[in-house]
Amino acid sequence: MMIKIFVYGTLRKGEVNAHLLKGATCIAEQCWTNGLLYDTGCGFPAMKQSQTSRIYGELYSVSASTLKRLDQLEGYTVGGTNNLYERIEQTVYTDKGHSIAYIYVASHVNVGKRIIPNGDWKEHNLLLMQNDSVLYFAYGSCMDQKRIREAGFGHYFRNMRGVGILTNYTLRFTRKSTEDGMGRADIVEEGGRVEGKVYEIPVKVLKEYLYGREGAPKAYRPTFVTIECNGKKVQALTFVVTNKMEESAPPQWYQDEILRGAKGYLNEDYISKIKSHMKNLEKSNRIMGGM
Repeated sequence: MMIKIFVYGTLRKGEVNAHLLKGATCIAEQCWTNGLLYDTGCGFPAMKQSQTSRIYGELYSVSASTLKRLDQLEGYTVGGTNNLYERIEQTVYTDKGHSIAYIYVASHVNVGKRIIPNGDWKEHNLLLMQNDSVLYFAYGSCMDQKRIREAGFGHYFRNMRGVGILTNYTLRFTRKSTEDGMGRADIVEEGGRVEGKVYEIPVKVLKEYLYGREGAPKAYRPTFVTIECNGKKVQALTFVVTNKMEESAPPQWYQDEILRGAKGYLNEDYISKIKSHMKNLEKSNRIMGGM
């Protein structure tokens, strides 16, 4: 029997308890559910139910034996009256749709008042490490250095670690800009392959530059993906559209930025597919506009 579970804290990829999900199937690494997330101050987060905000995490299919290990970690016993966490069922939303999954919510955990504002434990922890660096996966216009240099941040993007390959995602244009009503790049977890540049950048550059450029977290939100770079699988930060819409063609200047940044780095066949997809969107938009 398939048991679905949504994890949002130390069980996520790259976190200290991720090994407890060894052998489990990751259904989606980009998903969310309604709730409020708190930093307990003890090295792990806690969730409270709420319909006014989102919590981001990963969705897994686990065995009964794995679920039992997770129950032990979370201090949960079926029918228990003094559980640390309660295990409930709740709707989880992914790029492909939604489903019901188990989630651990705080019961006797002291959550205090430290709300994690963007609902992402991994992002929250990263931003606490302002003197550290992070791998950043750029797949759209941020591959092009021109606008970055003009903004005065070019020197932070000199350490390119290589080309990153992201599997099980597709490049789409699901963000409709408020400036011109045209499309902006996104990655959608629906199968496929996305290529991009991998930079090592200081964590402080996220708040100083990238969050503002990407309109985070309302337009785009920071998240984490598993990419292959130089023959190794690594975790990298990237940005995805927060509320995806139907695709629309990007403006020409934006297309130029993507292609200029990709030239000489990404696979030529992949670049050709990007060009073809953008042109097809333009044709589709013209047809719709003429109806």
